[in-house]
Amino acid sequence: MTGRIIIDLFTTLDGVAQAPGGPEEDTSDGFPFGGWQAPLPSEAVGRSVEEGMQTLDALLLGRRTYDIFAGYWPQHTTGEEGFIGQLFDRVPKYVASRDAGIALDWQGSTRVGDDLAAEIARMRERHQDVHVIGSVDLVQTLLAEQLFDELRLWVYPIVLGRGKKVFPDGAAPHNLRLLSAQAGDGGALLLRYAPAPGEVQTGTMG
Repeated sequence: MTGRIIIDLFTTLDGVAQAPGGPEEDTSDGFPFGGWQAPLPSEAVGRSVEEGMQTLDALLLGRRTYDIFAGYWPQHTTGEEGFIGQLFDRVPKYVASRDAGIALDWQGSTRVGDDLAAEIARMRERHQDVHVIGSVDLVQTLLAEQLFDELRLWVYPIVLGRGKKVFPDGAAPHNLRLLSAQAGDGGALLLRYAPAPGEVQTGTMG
């Protein structure tokens, strides 16, 4: 059975996915709202994340997200976050970067990006569920080139008006197929999509 590439993102209602976890996560372009997710806890989101971890057997990350994870999760392999910390420490980690000289000191880390389509094809042969977490720039490439199997968006009832968006202006037009929609506590909404074939069509209503 061919493995899947699953994209996991927390986004605002206006599609911003930049720095949900903390003020210093990603301040590029002067982003002032780092940590916007923290005041909006959701038990449903937490359960959904834990369910996704049950089958995760590899990570595909952008360089910035990899550095954040490498600086945090190896030191959090016990306690409340121990399950996730141990999992991330154990599974293979693929880091998308065209810089062949980058230092990847976290165990099980491998650089990819010279031929992303071919490298992802090999990941599908080796793994069951490869998860892409955060990594907005990488996600935009995966979406544009249809190199994914499922897009999971946890959409929160907040509008920021600025920041990196999942689908920025100029994003490649393409279709998506809704797999499910689930409302959670705190106003969060889980939307699950798969790629859909064919070009975007237009017409006239009525």
